Amino acid sequence: MKIKNICCIGAGYVGGPTMAVIAQKCPEINVTVVDINEERIKAWNDEDVENIPIYEPGLSNVVKEARDRNLFFSTDVDAAIDKADMIFISVNTPTKTYGIGKGMAADLKYIELCARQIARVSKTDKIVVEKSTLPVRTAEALKNILDNTGNGVNYQILSNPEFLAEGTAVDDLMNPDRVLIGGDIDTTEGKKAVDALVDVYAHWVPREKLLTTNVWSSELSKLTANAFLAQRVSSINAMSELCEKTGADVNEVSKAVGMDSRIGSKFLKSSVGFGGSCFQKDILNLVYISKSFGLHEVADYWEQVILMNDHQKRRFAAKIVQTLFNTVSGKKIALLGWAFKKDTNDTRESAAIYVADYLLNEQAEIVVYDPKVKTEQIYADLDYLNTRSSEENKAKVKVVNTAYESAKGAHAIAVLTEWDEFKDLDWEKIYKEMLKPAFLFDGRRLLERSTKEKIGFEFYAIGS
Repeated sequence: MKIKNICCIGAGYVGGPTMAVIAQKCPEINVTVVDINEERIKAWNDEDVENIPIYEPGLSNVVKEARDRNLFFSTDVDAAIDKADMIFISVNTPTKTYGIGKGMAADLKYIELCARQIARVSKTDKIVVEKSTLPVRTAEALKNILDNTGNGVNYQILSNPEFLAEGTAVDDLMNPDRVLIGGDIDTTEGKKAVDALVDVYAHWVPREKLLTTNVWSSELSKLTANAFLAQRVSSINAMSELCEKTGADVNEVSKAVGMDSRIGSKFLKSSVGFGGSCFQKDILNLVYISKSFGLHEVADYWEQVILMNDHQKRRFAAKIVQTLFNTVSGKKIALLGWAFKKDTNDTRESAAIYVADYLLNEQAEIVVYDPKVKTEQIYADLDYLNTRSSEENKAKVKVVNTAYESAKGAHAIAVLTEWDEFKDLDWEKIYKEMLKPAFLFDGRRLLERSTKEKIGFEFYAIGS
């Protein structure tokens, strides 16, 4: 089964980069990325490739090479579905904000809408690939919808979870640790569908890195991988609080522990907390699934990872209030960084949002600088919390274009994203612009204490 036309529904952080790399590596396959968001598609088609809607190092070059050759971005979803041999579903699966499972279960309404649209449009057999992060057994629901439309089209459902880290997504796609493909491997048709997707990736990924499993194992592997990584972050963050009380340094502890080959050094960097679209959502999903099967101890275990992460954000904000003589009312606090990590413009579940919200509740005036996040996104993130009105957020939060501008007249600066440029700022110049005593809170362990204290800063870093 040779794939000639691929359609991807969803032009976001997963669909866009993944399809761009597939198109670049498989010039004989036509790849069309579709989305109902006209602004987003317009941005993907922008003549200046630097204006594409997702910032990832190296992505604009990949898009530039493949776009209009065999990579296309369109709002005509029906036409792309009709033409495709293989359809990737890469739409948003947010945590439910209503009804049963509120705050934990994944909201699958967009997935279901995709399935119904595929069923309505398709006239030829299709391979449907789950690319979005989904709860276990979603493929079953997809299959139910697709198989019961009565139009005689045969579908094979595959699970192909993404393991991308934002900020290094292009490299992760080019040189993956593994590519996981789950399908109905016990049937001839299912095996053929799995092999078809294996052949696509085999254009550039060594065969030994292409793992095939049944669908359920593939879906659960994705949730498990993210839960394990998040657990490591929460574990070192739990230790960071103990370090602060005992005089230990969390970086030294992390280095010593990470040198144990059984543990390893990755994801042992203490910070103000993890963010991003996957960790929290996937763990809540795992908690919900476990509870639904009556596995309450399992659910409690994984829920603690989230509780620890929330605690880390709250205590960092509380430390700012406490250090500034127990009040930040009317005080100007500069936040450096709004993205959840460096080298991405993604802000989903970013620690900065929650730290800002906490400080706004304490009547602080917030000034934000981030090199890649747009002003409207910052306001949208705060508005989404529904803590206060949109007008109030705009009145209390100012977004500026440079770190130096944010420091003028500020009582304190908090580093909330580990952008490399923050290390190289002229901190003496920043110190001069601030009110004294000038407080500097390092939520990412990015800065060197001794040089900052020498300048005159009152310096606080997580875990020391």
